[in-house]
Parts: sequence; C-alpha cells; structure tokens
Amino acid sequence: MKPGDIGIVSRTKTIGGMRRRLLDIGLVENTAGECIGKSPGGGLSAFLIRGAVIALRNEDSSLVLIKDMRRKK
Repeated sequence: MKPGDIGIVSRTKTIGGMRRRLLDIGLVENTAGECIGKSPGGGLSAFLIRGAVIALRNEDSSLVLIKDMRRKK
C-alpha cells in the first residue's frame, strides 16, 4: 500500500508471535486500515488502524492480505 491507500484486511499469513501481535493491535479480518506514511529508507510503513497508528516492517506487512483497496479522497 502507498500513503493514502485504504484497504480491508482479508487475512494474515503470519504465525506465532507476529500473528499474536497483529491480532492484539486489531489487525483482523474485515478491518479497514490506511497507509499514512513510509520511512525514508523504505523499511517501515505506518498505518492507521482502529484509531491507532502502528508501524510495521515491510516484510511483516507483506504477509497481510488486503482486499477492496482504494485511494483516500
């Protein structure tokens, strides 16, 4: 996702501790999330999920499958 994109979580392909962390922060099926920024080096992305801003490494966020992605107006 690029800054300004909004997507709906379809599912996550994570296991173990990372899966638990994503579930704990509210990243569950049918949750909307907005990409609000990327780090200058490109290794992190910030997302607004359920009113909280979270940062995920690109390798972790790539394991979250998104459906119904659109640009914020």
